[in-house]
Amino acid sequence: MGRLKLQSGIKAIEEEPEDSETSPSSKAALACMINSEIGAVLAVMRRNVRWGGRYISGDDQLEHSLIQSLKALRKQIFSWHTINPAVYLQPFLDVVRSEETGAPITGVALSSVYKILTLDVLDLNTVNIEDAMHLVVDAVTSCRFEVTDPGSEEVVLMKILQILLACMKSKASIMLSNQHVCTVVNTCFRIVHQAGTKGELLQRVARHTMHELVRCIFSHLKDVNSTEGSLVKGTSSIKHEIGGIDSDYNFGSKQLENGNGSSEYDSQPSLASLASSACSGLVTGVIDDITVRSGNGKDSVPYDHLMTEPYGVPCMVEIFHFLCSLLNVVEHMGMGSRSNTIAFDEDVPLFALGLINSAIELGGPSIGQHPRLLGLVQDELFRNLMQFGLSVSPLILSMVCSIVLNLYHHLRTELKLQLEAFFSCVILRLAQSRYEASYQQQEVAMEALVDFCRQKTFMVEMYANVDCDITCSNVFEDLANLLSRSAFPVNCPLSSMHILALDGLIAVIQGMAERITNGLVTSEQAPVNLDEYTPFWMVKCDNYSDPDQWVPFVRRRKYIKRRLMIGADHFNRDPKKGLEFLQGTHLLPEKLDPQSVACFFRYTAGLDKNLVGDFLGNHDEFCVQVLHEFAGTFDFQDMNLDTALRLFLETFRLPGESQKIQRVLEAFSERYYEQSPQILANKDAALLLSYSLIMLNTDQHNVQVKKKMTEEDFIRNNRHINGGSDLPREFLSELYHSICKNEIRTTPEHGAGFPEMTPSRWIDLMHKSKKTASFIVSDSKAYLDHDMFAIMSGPTIAAISVVFDHAEHEDVYQTCIDGFLAVAKISACHHLEDVLDDLVVSLCKFTTLLNPSSVEEPVLAFGDDTKARMATVTVFTIANRYGDFIRTGWRNILDCILKLHKLGLLPARVASDAADDSELSSEPGHGKSLTNSLSAAHMQSIGTPRRSSGLMGRFSQLLSLDTEEPRSQPTEQQLAAHQRTLQTIQKCHIDSIFTESKFLHADSLLQLARALIWAAGRPQKGNSSPEDEDTAVFCLELLIAITLNNRDRIVLLWHGVYEHISNIVQSTVMPCALVEKAVFGLLRICQRLLPYKENLADELLRSLQLVLKLDARVADAYCEQITQEVSRLVKANATHVRSPMGWRTITSLLSITARHPEASEAGFDALLFIMSDGDHLLPANYVLCIDAARQFAESRGQADRSLRALDLMARSVTCLAQWAQDSKDALGEVDAVKMSQDIGEMWLRLAQGLRKVCLDQREEVRNHALLSLQMCLTGVDGIRLPHGLWLQCFDLVIFTVLDDLLEIAQVHSQKDYRNMEGTLILALKLLSKVFLQLLHELSQLTTFCKLWLGVLSRMEKYLKVKVRGKKSEKLQDLAPELLKNTLLVMKNMGVLVQRSALGGDSLWELTWLHVNNISPALQSEVFPSQDSEQSLHPEAARTEENLAPNQVVASEGPHSGG
Repeated sequence: MGRLKLQSGIKAIEEEPEDSETSPSSKAALACMINSEIGAVLAVMRRNVRWGGRYISGDDQLEHSLIQSLKALRKQIFSWHTINPAVYLQPFLDVVRSEETGAPITGVALSSVYKILTLDVLDLNTVNIEDAMHLVVDAVTSCRFEVTDPGSEEVVLMKILQILLACMKSKASIMLSNQHVCTVVNTCFRIVHQAGTKGELLQRVARHTMHELVRCIFSHLKDVNSTEGSLVKGTSSIKHEIGGIDSDYNFGSKQLENGNGSSEYDSQPSLASLASSACSGLVTGVIDDITVRSGNGKDSVPYDHLMTEPYGVPCMVEIFHFLCSLLNVVEHMGMGSRSNTIAFDEDVPLFALGLINSAIELGGPSIGQHPRLLGLVQDELFRNLMQFGLSVSPLILSMVCSIVLNLYHHLRTELKLQLEAFFSCVILRLAQSRYEASYQQQEVAMEALVDFCRQKTFMVEMYANVDCDITCSNVFEDLANLLSRSAFPVNCPLSSMHILALDGLIAVIQGMAERITNGLVTSEQAPVNLDEYTPFWMVKCDNYSDPDQWVPFVRRRKYIKRRLMIGADHFNRDPKKGLEFLQGTHLLPEKLDPQSVACFFRYTAGLDKNLVGDFLGNHDEFCVQVLHEFAGTFDFQDMNLDTALRLFLETFRLPGESQKIQRVLEAFSERYYEQSPQILANKDAALLLSYSLIMLNTDQHNVQVKKKMTEEDFIRNNRHINGGSDLPREFLSELYHSICKNEIRTTPEHGAGFPEMTPSRWIDLMHKSKKTASFIVSDSKAYLDHDMFAIMSGPTIAAISVVFDHAEHEDVYQTCIDGFLAVAKISACHHLEDVLDDLVVSLCKFTTLLNPSSVEEPVLAFGDDTKARMATVTVFTIANRYGDFIRTGWRNILDCILKLHKLGLLPARVASDAADDSELSSEPGHGKSLTNSLSAAHMQSIGTPRRSSGLMGRFSQLLSLDTEEPRSQPTEQQLAAHQRTLQTIQKCHIDSIFTESKFLHADSLLQLARALIWAAGRPQKGNSSPEDEDTAVFCLELLIAITLNNRDRIVLLWHGVYEHISNIVQSTVMPCALVEKAVFGLLRICQRLLPYKENLADELLRSLQLVLKLDARVADAYCEQITQEVSRLVKANATHVRSPMGWRTITSLLSITARHPEASEAGFDALLFIMSDGDHLLPANYVLCIDAARQFAESRGQADRSLRALDLMARSVTCLAQWAQDSKDALGEVDAVKMSQDIGEMWLRLAQGLRKVCLDQREEVRNHALLSLQMCLTGVDGIRLPHGLWLQCFDLVIFTVLDDLLEIAQVHSQKDYRNMEGTLILALKLLSKVFLQLLHELSQLTTFCKLWLGVLSRMEKYLKVKVRGKKSEKLQDLAPELLKNTLLVMKNMGVLVQRSALGGDSLWELTWLHVNNISPALQSEVFPSQDSEQSLHPEAARTEENLAPNQVVASEGPHSGG
């Protein structure tokens, strides 16, 4: 508590340093604290003989100056007015600096300083704070003391570290200059190095402090202004612009000393020697790199000036440079990808990398705002990372990968090519066992890669920036392939490496799936096409931050890159055809120009370098021009000659012929001299030197050359080549050693999938990075996912499947399932149907449902197999979620459903529920959920087995105790397995696939229907196994269900469904469940769809003709139910059937039933519905219905029904009359005439129909038919029938029926036809009535005479007919009477009169000729002498009266019935 109060007192002093009114208690508190520290230091000094002895001896000598200054401070502190920290810190700092003090005294003094620093006494408002801070740093960094024992020395060093860190963490730290900060870091590093020989604790503390310092310093980077000179909080008024700074100060890695040459403690080595000796055994030459430059003012003024400014970017640049140089030290030891061994102490690089990582973590994106720092990261740091990436130490590799991940996160926009190189040359090389990497290296590289994959934007950005750039490799593609290959366990068990690779793959896939959730790019991306030639290397994007611009640009670039690769392939087979191919795809101009061919050679990967070399070396003028353009594509600015030559010769194979070599090197020299003329006099000098280097290269690296060229030989060979003078010896010497050490490869590397990063390539990369396109930063939208996924989907599905297959742990299963679902989501959203189908096929294999069932209890095995159950749920989840995009995969899904059905695991009504739910949801108790029906099915079947092949058949046998032989009860495990199986099936929601099929895309729906038809198999004539039939029935149920669910899209499905049902119907010869399901399914479809699909009505009804094609046995078995269904169909849909074709089908079906005892009732019922109410009788179905009614009338069995059928026929005349009336009112003249003709035809058909029934064996039917016929013929007043039709009627109907009846009466026995006499009487009356009613119209006809004679001849025959061998008295009475009446009417109407004119008399004569045969007396009765004529008139009138009521009855009959 006391300390807290003291602090608050001190703060009060700080806040008002000039105020003499400062609280006395606060001042006193600070004074007491300082006093106690003075006491502590003096006490330790007194214990020391050197200090204490002199004091005790009482000598006259004054006390030592250190003790005096401490005592003097003691006098002041209780009486000070202004508290100046420099004053009270100075005595302590003098003790620290003094070489005479021992470690214990120095340690206590350091503790006092530390205490003052950490008490928050010092802040920016404190008086003279800047001097105080500088004093502390200067004193502590040049601390001196005598070493008495190792322990006390370590204590002092630790305290120095504590104070340095406290200084940097203090609020007043921003008062320190750049120089001071560098000195602090330098001192700390020296202690780190020195600690190597000391105790473990000091080593740890020193390293920790170094880390903390770096973190503390770089955490301020974000607050630094863009002035590079100072911190925002700083007080510096001098602001340097970045550009000026960059060129003004030129720090090396050499000024981390504070410039005070004599201030090193214990003659410690400088920073440079520390760094070097840390790598024990380093050659001293290395030190030159990092020697400390003393700050004696001889350097440029800006540098000194900057280093004395308050600290900011300059010191950070220095520190960062120093940390990178620590890595360079190691590089000089020959750190290569092969030569390094773990024996080399990995300590220094790990330490340096750790510090660099801290700096990057805290500096973050701010580094990108300071060109000097960014430059260090881009070049020096990354070059070292590439080197250390191939270290055999997994620790170093891991740290390198962490740094690169941080750099990607913060600075990727500035590191495009560096990142590409890192993945190509480090990760891709190490992660594959082919490159001699150890398992640990592979694992670390793979872990790093997976970390990158977990960055949502990483793969997209690699694809957009690297894969879609023609000058870069395909990093995304290579990484995706690497991951999928690495996940494959080849001939080995699943290892952590496989799972790791899988995690990476799934991270990429899930990133894509998440981007879909963030919103798809709606516009369907059009395929890229190049319509005309544009130089492909010049394609640019206007705005790399606008997706509307960069997305098409990137896709176009990728298209070009792919085309170039194909072109390269063609070129490698035949250069001429390759170039022609590229001209055809508009990548080269129609007329080849040198520049475009040169750029094709320069930027296309995969070209045969021998062919390129031959082409470039060719003497043909065009080839020479291409060569010069090719050389012009290189950037040799500020490049050593050997580096430039290496880069140039890497792109093709130098030809063997000297002339070709000459031409190639001439082009190279010209370009090199043009860009880097510094030391060379002219291009000839460049040419000669290039030649010389090629020869030296051959000499040094060809095994056949025994005597090698020496350095002196080389220098001598190149005398006077530089425009007549010599080149500098050092220059030539450097070239010589470079070539000796590192061969220029003139033959392309074989089998190097991923290149090594050589120094020359790195230089080239740095050149390219200045010109490369901007880095595209991806947001969270799925712009390129379609293209990326298309590349990686195949290998990904394969890899996940293989891991899933080999896995044995549930968490791995779950990872794979997550992957499968993500793949499904992406495939669906990007419309990649084939990928989704592949996935479904793959997953169905894992359900084990498609395997031939070898296990005894497949259900229990399924319940015990977690993998199979997870796969099954996944398959159906995909089917339900993404069914729209499944095509051929439906077959596999159906196979699984069928297997579940065979095992008895599906609810019995899965299909029928599917159909009924949609239609009958209004009915209570219908759409029950799958779960309920499933458990119900099973609960029921536990009591009663369904059949032995189903699950419950076997399972219930286990459960039932009263079977014949005692069985063991199922074990708990079996019950649990069974329960798991049921739960799995419930989770699958299999019924939803069919109930929700109405939402499926058309293509998918069609494929589902085809799959059902395919799964059902072709029906075979003859016997098929019960199991096959069961499957076929189940598939048919499902097919009908989806047909009914998709009534709006029936056109899509109808053809296939109809054909399938047709096959079943036509191939079935015996009644069975399948044909039953087919027929009634068809009827159900028609019933449901007719109201909705009028345009399809004909086709639906025509399909019902299949029923007519049923085998007789089958038809017989189902006739009654079929009729009931047809009846239901008619009653529900009569209004929707419009066409004669549709009605023909319906009436055909109804007619057939007339002869079937069980079915006829329902059939007649339907016919009654159509005919009894004129609403459903139409011109379209009239004749058909009459025909059907006739068949019912003729059918044996119930005479009563036959009579009702006849009534239906008779009453239908009223419909004809009604239509005739309507047509007269509504239609035009032409249409009315046409309609009238049609009605006449129908009427005649009706009469003919009735005529046939008139010959029925049953008396009541026969007689009723005659009366009905009479009614139809006499009750047609409302219909205008042409005369010709009446003649037809007499010929075809009336005369025919009379003749036929006569024949029956004479030929057949009384037993067959009872009471024919009555029938003949009715027939004769009918003849007479009809004739008289129509007499007026008929008499106008020219053929009347013939007709009349027909009537007379029938009457004559009837008079003479013998019934049962004797003449009929009734007929003999009736015939003359009817004839007499007829003659009287004819006479009164003036039809039968004696004319004297020629031709007229023939009627008269012929009449009496016939009449006399019947009754000779009639003539005199009808035509007595003239005087008796008057008396005949009343009789004739009476006859007409007698006829009138009958006529009325006849004509009213149908109306009253209607």
